[in-house]
Amino acid sequence: MTVSVVVPTRNRRALLETTLRSVLHQRHVALDVIVVDEASSDDTPRMLAALGDPRVRVIRHDTPHRVSAARNHGAGMARGDWLAFVDDDDVWAPEKLALQLEAAASSGCDWAYAGTVNIGEGGQIVHGRPPLSPERVMAALPRYNAIPGGGSNVVVRRATWDAVGPFDTRLRNTEDWEMWIRLAKHGPPACVPRPLVGYRVHGANASLDVAEIVRGTRLIEAVHHTTADWGRLHRWLAESCLRQGQRGAALTQFAKAAGRGEALGVVSDLAALLRRRLGRTLRGRQREAAETGDAWTAAAAEWLAQLDERAVT
Repeated sequence: MTVSVVVPTRNRRALLETTLRSVLHQRHVALDVIVVDEASSDDTPRMLAALGDPRVRVIRHDTPHRVSAARNHGAGMARGDWLAFVDDDDVWAPEKLALQLEAAASSGCDWAYAGTVNIGEGGQIVHGRPPLSPERVMAALPRYNAIPGGGSNVVVRRATWDAVGPFDTRLRNTEDWEMWIRLAKHGPPACVPRPLVGYRVHGANASLDVAEIVRGTRLIEAVHHTTADWGRLHRWLAESCLRQGQRGAALTQFAKAAGRGEALGVVSDLAALLRRRLGRTLRGRQREAAETGDAWTAAAAEWLAQLDERAVT
């Protein structure tokens, strides 16, 4: 069983190197890796040329086509029976693909997702919790993106991808949610309830573009004749504003969330922010796992540490 992994990238040489390390160390699967270089002007082309791994092919765009078009181009060149996508700043546990394929086979599903943790720029785990069950994901997807990890999580049978169509190039940072809606209409997913994806949060995340998220959500509402959970969305946008240091904008988003019925959620979010402000947030993967007894965090911390070790060996 071969999995084609599509990796769009632009000017993130150091992050991309770590991402590819996590992809190329996948266990028990045959790999076909397509890196779509979106006109990188840094050292990315040289790094890719030096890889010397026959499993990796590079597609070069002379001008950026944006993430949806880049993924679509890569998928069109894929040779595998299954497709997976990973952004150039995210990382995978070494058994990620194998466990997802196993879950899909045992449940008779054509696509699968896993659990995630959010990691900071220094590699520390900043958040993580188990994903929703497939039943709850199916119910939630028309209202919000219930699959964590952005475009770096799902693996899908190639024939199913061909049936539902490519990523919508009109969308710039909600394209993954829209794709999962279409896949859900085709059939339910399988789930691996383990933290197998490291979603990196930093100041250059596309998810920080609040105006684009709002535009994309409205387009999804129109295309799929649905109504988004705007209360939940405004809470998420508040977090994005805070990550950019925009406290006033964050408060505006929290107020909108409360007005949409998410008052208790806003209180919970603010309480968590206060705890972090007071220095109660634990720092470091192993320390966090040890002091909280959080098995979820501990499991992710283990493979993230191994990924770091590979960088120096």
